[in-house]
Amino acid sequence: MSYQVWASYFSATGTTERAVERIAQKAADVLKVGKVEIFDFTLPGARENVKEFSKEDLVIFGVPVYAGRVPNVLVKYLHTIKGNGALAVPVVCYGNRNFDDALIELRDILEEDGFLTIAGAAFIGEHSFSTILAAGRPDVEDLRKADHFAEEVCKLLPHLPQEHQPVKVEGEEPYRPYYVPRDRKGEKVNILKVKPKTNDDCINCGLCARVCPMGSISAENVREFIGICIKCGACVKKCPQHAKYYDDHNYLYHQRELELGFERRAEPVTFLSESME
Repeated sequence: MSYQVWASYFSATGTTERAVERIAQKAADVLKVGKVEIFDFTLPGARENVKEFSKEDLVIFGVPVYAGRVPNVLVKYLHTIKGNGALAVPVVCYGNRNFDDALIELRDILEEDGFLTIAGAAFIGEHSFSTILAAGRPDVEDLRKADHFAEEVCKLLPHLPQEHQPVKVEGEEPYRPYYVPRDRKGEKVNILKVKPKTNDDCINCGLCARVCPMGSISAENVREFIGICIKCGACVKKCPQHAKYYDDHNYLYHQRELELGFERRAEPVTFLSESME
């Protein structure tokens, strides 16, 4: 059977995008199916209509890990996507701490949407809060592993059992609560309502408003928020003037604790369904 390969993702700062597109492109090369189709649902406009796939599709489907889970702001939208029997490879990208239950949650969402999950993976990307934690990842070594994973997925395709079983991945069910940062006394560090500020280097180019995945930065006044901030890092990391920043004490404390506590190099992990062989 010939498949159309898709790279489908939410990727505010580009890390999930790089991992997913690399897997998808390698799979397309191995399968000799030509162009990879892209479904990037990062910006609000891409999430306005129902997206449908078909049995002829192989979808590499990626989201970032927020607090150990699939971002809660995406869950409602993800349940509108129709798999229609398409094969899917759930991929999560996390900032070097842990992916906790994000991968198993994404797998379950895709299965509920009518996809057949056959493999899964957790890759590492530079943390949205930091330029130090997992800096530059996914890097060359990560992308090499992405290529190998894609090759293994392609080898699996001719040997899938007729009776589908969701791919087994790491994680717990029921899912654990969202990760909550704590200080060294064990007290919760609340950053839910924290939003970035804008310094005088801002030239009002409006890029931050255009790249905000929630559409929450006013295009008329980029210092004004008109919706929620999910702290994805897009406006901070993509600003050409480095004009967006955080000064909240709790946010900066949590950022530093992450950088100190998780500086070791986490490695990608991959999972494949059992074949008929």
